[in-house]
Amino acid sequence: MAECENTNDVSAAEPSKLCDLLDRGWKIFEEVDIANEPLGSTSIQVKVKRGISMLEEASRMVAQLDLFSRNEELEEIATADLKYLLLPALVGALTMKQTSRDKRLEIVQTARAYFMDFLKRCKEYNTSQFELPNSTNESTSPDEESENGNLTAKSVPCPSDLVSMAAQRQAKIERYRQKKELEARLSDVRRAVDSGQADDEVSRDFYLLNVRRWITVCLDEIESIDQEVEILKNMDGLKQGSTKQPPQPVRPPMKPFILTKDAVQAQVFGAGYPSLPTMTVDDWYEQRRNQGVLPDQAIPRKVTVEDTDAKEREEEDKERKAENDDEESLLKARNWDDWKDTNRRGYGNRHNMG
Repeated sequence: MAECENTNDVSAAEPSKLCDLLDRGWKIFEEVDIANEPLGSTSIQVKVKRGISMLEEASRMVAQLDLFSRNEELEEIATADLKYLLLPALVGALTMKQTSRDKRLEIVQTARAYFMDFLKRCKEYNTSQFELPNSTNESTSPDEESENGNLTAKSVPCPSDLVSMAAQRQAKIERYRQKKELEARLSDVRRAVDSGQADDEVSRDFYLLNVRRWITVCLDEIESIDQEVEILKNMDGLKQGSTKQPPQPVRPPMKPFILTKDAVQAQVFGAGYPSLPTMTVDDWYEQRRNQGVLPDQAIPRKVTVEDTDAKEREEEDKERKAENDDEESLLKARNWDDWKDTNRRGYGNRHNMG
């Protein structure tokens, strides 16, 4: 990091404080960016908030001092002032380090606004050849997206638009290549700047390289933010839709009862437990069928040809026996009636009863 230098536009005290705020905020970002601690840890989040506060204060001072003007060219900006172009990019990058889930949509939208502010200022000064992203997530034509090989960052294209997807991919590859090239040049220049032996030309080259590198970073960040915003909005829509759905009606609990095989048992159990209702299997089945809660009630039974033929044969057999007065069937029925007349119910089941 270069040491603070006085500017030609303001008094010595103000630039010294401004430079200190920028350098400290920049250093905090670099520490957080390479930290081994989890991003959501308390110590890291405290650093993030402190860095954002410092850089925002520096941004307000730059606005009050009116260091940059749209009427200026890049060559007219003093070398000591070039680094203040990075303020919105650094604030946006630190904002993206915040980890509040409840405010995630607000965080990414705020960071996007900072990145766009940085890119617009760089576009005004023509620091690098690139296309500004859309102010909203609306898509544009592929020709606007990748004209003359310039750097671009657009919202997610329609999956069916293969031309747009190919152009976006090519632009991303170009940004990555330029970013690596700028970082290699920066590592060489930074050693001279940090040693304090760099002249005005080397210092100016150092800050311009940083500005151009951050252009590639911001374009990539905006592209990722646009995708994340779309996902977050869809998630909010799903949550709101689920809250609007009417609650499922609560089925009243069943009252306890004794399930019997037939009406005779129902009378016996009913006499012994007058406070507890009784119900036969047939009554229970009929009640459940009326309530529509039987597992096979909604499944229509498939009647096969074999079932139909078997039923018809059974009916024909009964009719034939009735017409012919089958002697064997009639004899069996008469013997059973005679036996029931002379033996009371349960008489034959006397085994092992003492």
